Amino acid sequence: MNNFWENLKKPVFALAPLSGITDSAFRRVCKGLGADVVYSELASSTAFAYQAESTLNIVRFHESERPYVVQLFGHNPDHFAIAARIVTKQIKPDGIDINFGCPMAKVFRKGAGAALMTNPPLAREVIQAVIENTDLPVSIKTRTDVKGFDLLSLLEHVEDLDLKALMIHGRTYAQRFSGPNDIETTREARTRFKGIVLANGGAANCALGLELLEKTGADGVGIARGALGNPWIFRQLNGGLNGRPERGDVLRTALEHARLSIELKGRRGIIEMRKHLCWYLQQIPGAKILKQRAVKIESLADVAELVACAAGENHVREPSSCFAAEGL
Repeated sequence: MNNFWENLKKPVFALAPLSGITDSAFRRVCKGLGADVVYSELASSTAFAYQAESTLNIVRFHESERPYVVQLFGHNPDHFAIAARIVTKQIKPDGIDINFGCPMAKVFRKGAGAALMTNPPLAREVIQAVIENTDLPVSIKTRTDVKGFDLLSLLEHVEDLDLKALMIHGRTYAQRFSGPNDIETTREARTRFKGIVLANGGAANCALGLELLEKTGADGVGIARGALGNPWIFRQLNGGLNGRPERGDVLRTALEHARLSIELKGRRGIIEMRKHLCWYLQQIPGAKILKQRAVKIESLADVAELVACAAGENHVREPSSCFAAEGL
């Protein structure tokens, strides 16, 4: 087994998985700006068992994204075994991750995501199924507690299994994506887990990411929402610097991201870029008018025009002539 985790320079700064966000276009942007590892969107192990080809499209990647980890979710060990074999043979990523942390109701109701933490015997079966059906390093992403079932107990239940990395969202299932990060649980897990430990949750900017790294004693940090509109956070973390990126960098990156997204997904890529453009524009003070335009883009030409308008200085106080046709 080629365990890429062992070869990474510490601290490790990873783009954590986000459904509907961490597609190939965004992963390429983040990798180019210093992310050490990038994760796929959540991919259903059950979908691999029944509709493998369409699911494969979700996790395809470009060589520039390596090291790249595919994250699977589900609840059926047999489906995980099938998914692990297909991903290993046809996608050939650098690792496979199992989601034990998603709190979304539609996932939880099916016994997947965070619900797996409430069933340690099943969690163990799922991990074994993946390990036995791939030669790639296997990792898991968890929460600190799910309805009274805590992370440390789960680690005891699977401590003999060959897991190479652990990403800990330092919040409970009930907290979902807000509230204080449970630093102590991550610190304790670091002493018990033999592989790489990444802290996650609440690293909204460089300063908070470095604080989380220091307080938890983890080997690195998984960045999720902190990278939305700010993929420069990885460069900042590596350099220990906070602050906004330059306007020109924001606009060039937004345009390149849009180009990639549209190239890879066509019309769907255009629609998905609308939210990304609004996040990018948060880096430009007073860009309310630009955001109104961003949610209406229909083509790469629209994005280019938006970027050209944003490159001017007067858009903050006065409606630009760029928007006159729409009465903005």
